[in-house]
Amino acid sequence: MLTDRVRQWSRGIINPIAGLVSKTGISPNGITVIGFLLMVGVGLVLSQGYLRLAGVLLIVAALFDALDGALARLQDRVTPFGAFFDSTMDRYAEAAVFLGVLVYFLRQGASTEVILTYIAIIGSLMVSYTRARGEGLGVSIRGGLLSRLERMVILVLFLLLNQLAIALWILAPLTNLTALQRIWLTWRAMREDAPEE
Repeated sequence: MLTDRVRQWSRGIINPIAGLVSKTGISPNGITVIGFLLMVGVGLVLSQGYLRLAGVLLIVAALFDALDGALARLQDRVTPFGAFFDSTMDRYAEAAVFLGVLVYFLRQGASTEVILTYIAIIGSLMVSYTRARGEGLGVSIRGGLLSRLERMVILVLFLLLNQLAIALWILAPLTNLTALQRIWLTWRAMREDAPEE
């Protein structure tokens, strides 16, 4: 999966930054909050139609998304609540960005894109929910087409190209297809683990 490859590749960049941030005394949860606020800022910029600027800011915000985990490991402050808090704020952050997209297209009266944005929001949340629910049932689900990283890459790319509508035509169906994939993967894993009669 692209997410795992990027994590391995980015460690050489993120870990030194985490070392510098650690000297400030800020906590990993503090970085999570800052990352969320940056995503809210991206949503506001998007809502005003500054698409390319939003794409650049989204890259900066994504740095904080990776930084909180690296900082927690460096400070030996990895906790179950920290993981829960990070995951929860990630969902709110993504929703804030999509709200910006929604407002942008509402202001333009672009009803098709508004519907696509709604479908993409639902799909994105369901991708995360199906993984969390599967893990709650003891099934580790990491497969599927579009993890959060892939969704952000698509969004950044088409924001920089000033082609936000194309991103929605990709995200709306594929996020929901990913959620369906994870439902199937969970079903298959649980079926394989079921005792034979």
